[in-house]
Amino acid sequence: MSGHSKWATIKRKKEKTDAARGKIFTKYLKEVMTASKMGGSNESANPRLKTAIMKAKSANVPLESITKAKLKGAGELPGVSYEDINYEGYGPGGVAIIVETMTDNKVRTVGEVRHIFTRFGGNLGENGSVGWMFKRIGQIVIDAEGKNEDQVMEDVLEAGAEDMRKEDDKFIITTAYEDYLSVCDKLEKKYEFESNEVTMISENSVKVTSDKVKNLISLLDNLEDLDDVEGVYNNADIDDADIEAMDK
Repeated sequence: MSGHSKWATIKRKKEKTDAARGKIFTKYLKEVMTASKMGGSNESANPRLKTAIMKAKSANVPLESITKAKLKGAGELPGVSYEDINYEGYGPGGVAIIVETMTDNKVRTVGEVRHIFTRFGGNLGENGSVGWMFKRIGQIVIDAEGKNEDQVMEDVLEAGAEDMRKEDDKFIITTAYEDYLSVCDKLEKKYEFESNEVTMISENSVKVTSDKVKNLISLLDNLEDLDDVEGVYNNADIDDADIEAMDK
């Protein structure tokens, strides 16, 4: 699994229980609240809020819950105040990792993140220690089955996206961060998205040896499981065979 395939990050697919689904809803609703607090509740004038609501809807978060979160963030309903904090560090094998969090308690969050880095052989670093390696982009995934690749590519480029590639039975579309919303608006009129998100990628990947894979995957999975974590990004280059060996 290289840094230039599989969406440039390790995305571990897990079975979702009802409890896990509730946790996912909570993360999306926190982002809606924060976006509304920072830029107001008017979606047309607040791109971050529009993106947050789009992501929440794609995850099937109830519309009533999204609306309440938006009003809480704007101060129209009482609610908890959250802030964005990013953490940077290195995992086993020298893999660069960025952890995006949204928290109402910085002391709790940094303690939990640091503990997981240490537990699995990583090191939490200073802000800026690895951030320079990553670029924020927009990413849209469309099911390729039954679609003409040339036609989709034409539509994608006309919408203003930067690139499209096919991975297995999916079209992976990449946009500049600032063009993400406008590309989504244009393409969603023609195609149903399997997913759409703002993510981070690194052009420089680090090859991970077989003996480091288990601890790295455990570190990433445990970070993603933290309630305050919104996203985990890395530049690992891992062989598919090592991933498959872990799942046996």
